Amino acid sequence: MSKGTLLLVPNTLDLGADEVDLREILPDAVMRRAAALQHWAAEDARSTRAFLKRVGAIFPLALPLQSITITELPRPRKGSHEPVPPAAWRALLQPALDGQDLGLLSEAGLPAVADPGAALVQAAHAAGVPVLPLPGASSLLLALAASGLNGQSFAFVGYLPQEASARNAKLKELEALSRRQGQTQLIIETPYRNAALLAAMLGGLHTETRVSISCGLTLVGGWSRTETVAAWRLRPPQMPDRWPAVFALLAG
Repeated sequence: MSKGTLLLVPNTLDLGADEVDLREILPDAVMRRAAALQHWAAEDARSTRAFLKRVGAIFPLALPLQSITITELPRPRKGSHEPVPPAAWRALLQPALDGQDLGLLSEAGLPAVADPGAALVQAAHAAGVPVLPLPGASSLLLALAASGLNGQSFAFVGYLPQEASARNAKLKELEALSRRQGQTQLIIETPYRNAALLAAMLGGLHTETRVSISCGLTLVGGWSRTETVAAWRLRPPQMPDRWPAVFALLAG
């Protein structure tokens, strides 16, 4: 029996905000592929059902929504540092091993990019299951493109420490690395802590370091702005506490 394909289905970037028109974000071909799938692996089953309901309003779903199988990605036990065993990831692939296509959906953007779904993709390669990424928005790449910073050399560093002194030390470390290598550093934060991260960047980085913020990408009213730290201090923005943002820095 031939194996099915693991399809990496892009999501919108409007989680927690006013919904955008799907056709403004996703190609029709992607939505048709999503509508045809009967099996899904996802970070969150509830938000996946909401996504499929939106898709189904444009292209009819292959099955009634309640009949579509949605299995959530396994997580380490609370308080445990042990990784999820490989067998758990392989079990998620059973529909594809049985010859049926399987969709992978992230909470936002592209699956497996800054996303735990990467472990499922790794398991698919190990099991000989074909992997097919479908085109869609990645907040990291959109922010990098809009920043005007170095797009030839960049690194995504994820979340910084929450404790103030540790966060400031990490920012100094990233600034020094950026200066040595000419490398853009991309950072994200939980939306309600966006303002705290910006304050730390403006308070701790060199005045000539360039900082870029892209906030609410693909949303109505979303914006991107790049300035030196000195210029940001003169005209700091009001950071929304519900919209996701991507922060980038490049030291001179």
